[in-house]
Amino acid sequence: MAVQTSHTPLMLTITEEHEMLLNAVRDFAQKEIVPIAEKFDESGDFPMDTIKKMAGMGLMGIEVPEEYGGAGMDVLAYVLALTEIAKADASHSTIMSVNNSLYCNGIMLFGTEEQKQKWVKPVASGEKIGAYSLTEPMSGSDAATMASRAVLNAAGTHYIINGRKSWVTSGPVADYIVLFTMTDPSKGSKGISAFLIDANQKGLIRGKKEPKLGIRASATSEIIFEDYECPVENLLGKEGDGFKIAMSVLDAGRIGIAAQALGIAEAAYEKAVAYARERQAFGQAIGQFQMIQQKIADMKTRIEAARHLIYNACLAKMRYKATGARYTLEASMAKLFASETAMFVTDEALQIHGGMGYSKEMPLERYYRDARITRIYEGTSEIQRMVIARNELGMR
Repeated sequence: MAVQTSHTPLMLTITEEHEMLLNAVRDFAQKEIVPIAEKFDESGDFPMDTIKKMAGMGLMGIEVPEEYGGAGMDVLAYVLALTEIAKADASHSTIMSVNNSLYCNGIMLFGTEEQKQKWVKPVASGEKIGAYSLTEPMSGSDAATMASRAVLNAAGTHYIINGRKSWVTSGPVADYIVLFTMTDPSKGSKGISAFLIDANQKGLIRGKKEPKLGIRASATSEIIFEDYECPVENLLGKEGDGFKIAMSVLDAGRIGIAAQALGIAEAAYEKAVAYARERQAFGQAIGQFQMIQQKIADMKTRIEAARHLIYNACLAKMRYKATGARYTLEASMAKLFASETAMFVTDEALQIHGGMGYSKEMPLERYYRDARITRIYEGTSEIQRMVIARNELGMR
């Protein structure tokens, strides 16, 4: 399959290597993850065993070059694999997305050679778990208002970090964290810096685990810093580069969440189609009724539209690697449409199932709960619309 847009000479092609990866991941996800997804959703436990198996397949650092512990594949491989994992269980795909897009990607783009060797290699290979920490209790979409602080000590050897971060995906189990905090509050967003944090060091306290509506097996918590000493060599980029790094990383993260949303939507759609064929009412399969057919048609069309927006974002990311041109617009459009498609499709699929869809005996209610977060994290749907509109209006 090849996809080409009018504004780029690049071609997105699903190669034999992509097909092999897709088949291997699909087989693994259906055999290893699907049977345990409900149990881990109920318990909220972190699925470490299957995450380690995913790491063994190279899924925790797909785009990371092999010399840094990754699989050395491209963004399309990442999207195809993440979609299949999300079809099996959104929690597993969240952990995979953070490791790849938010953690490894940022260090590969802005880190030194020493930082890549020390902080990327063990995470991309699955030896360690990575996390990304930007949000604070009173600072979500408006990152410039963050209250946490990093102050250089008198000797100039360490930054002393204090503050509370919230909604840290994989926070309860993370070994390493890419942290964003203020080094110069007077500069607003230009005063934010990024740091590489050893989460098992003194001065870092793992706060309460969030009791979430969905993606419950993806552990999320607060992280509290109390006079945490961060060596100056763990500064990612330069002082004041943090906001630029965070936004660049979120471009990649939004492609990942779009792929996750697509996977959730596909899982719900496949259940709905199967049910519409099998369920009998008034002497025929409910799929014979035009109202059900309309739902199926709308679901399928939105899924395929989302898929092509994601592929377009993949192309834009490929251009970025060649030219340095940002792909914010394409990533935001893909994330916005795919996340809202996931909500639409899971809602319609649940409706087609009627009362059974509302029951925990079927996975539809889990898909519905999991889909909801895709409209919030990595930038809400409202933020995506703002990003898209400002880009088109020239108001970046």
